[in-house]
Amino acid sequence: MGSKSVEDMIEASSGVHFSGFHMDGLGSRNIEKATTSSATENVHKQPFVIGVAGGSASGKTTVCDMIIQQLHDQRVVLVNQDSFYHNLSEEEFARVHECNFDHPDAFDTEKLLDSMENLRHGQAVDIPNYDFKSYKSNVFPARRVNPSDVIILEGILIFHDHRVRELMNMKIFVDTDADVRLARRIRRDTVDKGRDIDTVLDQYSKFVKPAFDDFILPTKKYADIIIPRGGDNHVAVDLIVQHIRTKLGQHDLCKIYPNLYVIHSTFQIRGMHTLIRDSQTTKHDFVFYADRLIRLVVEHGLGHLPFTEKQVITPTGSVYTGVDFCKRLCGVSVIRSGESMENALRACCKGIKIGKILIHREGDNGQQLIYEKLPQDISQRHVLLLDPILGTGVGIYVLHEKSMNFFRSLKSPHKC
Repeated sequence: MGSKSVEDMIEASSGVHFSGFHMDGLGSRNIEKATTSSATENVHKQPFVIGVAGGSASGKTTVCDMIIQQLHDQRVVLVNQDSFYHNLSEEEFARVHECNFDHPDAFDTEKLLDSMENLRHGQAVDIPNYDFKSYKSNVFPARRVNPSDVIILEGILIFHDHRVRELMNMKIFVDTDADVRLARRIRRDTVDKGRDIDTVLDQYSKFVKPAFDDFILPTKKYADIIIPRGGDNHVAVDLIVQHIRTKLGQHDLCKIYPNLYVIHSTFQIRGMHTLIRDSQTTKHDFVFYADRLIRLVVEHGLGHLPFTEKQVITPTGSVYTGVDFCKRLCGVSVIRSGESMENALRACCKGIKIGKILIHREGDNGQQLIYEKLPQDISQRHVLLLDPILGTGVGIYVLHEKSMNFFRSLKSPHKC
């Protein structure tokens, strides 16, 4: 499943150290101690890639600028697809007005892919600085782009190639009325590029509009978010930025394992972790604060169980709409460490049945069930597997049950 065991990754992480591992829908996916490789180790370090597509003069650059401005406290870089146009030969330059710059073949997609892959893997790249007078990328020095937390890839056809789409964590299509786009293009090309209006209209009718209908508009179906009115839609941009911040704030392990839930760190939690990790902490205090932390893990994990809506009558005669606790639960404690979580589970779930298992590890991948004593009707219950890491940790166990929840809590970097 990855390069490092989950225990090692938790120890290496900072800030948050408690998790409920919800196994619902996992199917036959195995979770086991992994062998060493660099693949998973680098997954959580990769940036959040946003693709922004849309027709010419739709407002893509404005949307990108607004996102960058609001993400001012993050490292954000903008990569324009326009930087990756092919250089024109002398023959092509002589008939430049016949060249279609809105066609997918006009771009050096391979070079774009190579640059994006390097950025995603933490390597600085030199982005070409394309000159639209000589139609070459070697006239001006390349722009050095360093690895960042967020990479915004902007261009009219960035959704056209599936390989480029697969690099993106979020795909945005800026949808602006054709008349508005044409008016903007006329103003831009006549004022900024010094072209006459007849040339602009001829190019629009001959290349820009057909390319939009044939290549750009069909990629709209790949977008996760469609922004009407482009940069004028401040509400949409604000919601997008809020979503990006949520993704960037996720714990690294959550980005690798979508069914992993991590309790948000607070000063109370960090304070208890400080006491538990302190070698001078007494046994009594260690047990006291470990029990508090375990109770938090159990309560958080129970919150991910299915609930049903229920209405009750209050003492004042009012109707209160709440939820009913999930029925038919049972715990399974991994001997010996899991027993430290049993009291917290009993305190939260009155009369809950708790079974026990003992697993012996043989080598890196082998596991052997030594002992089991489980409720007879366990297959009809939601199973809460209790296995805190009290010391340096042991391997993750292979779990297949659909209705299983895995509770795990990291307690100390040293054996207790």
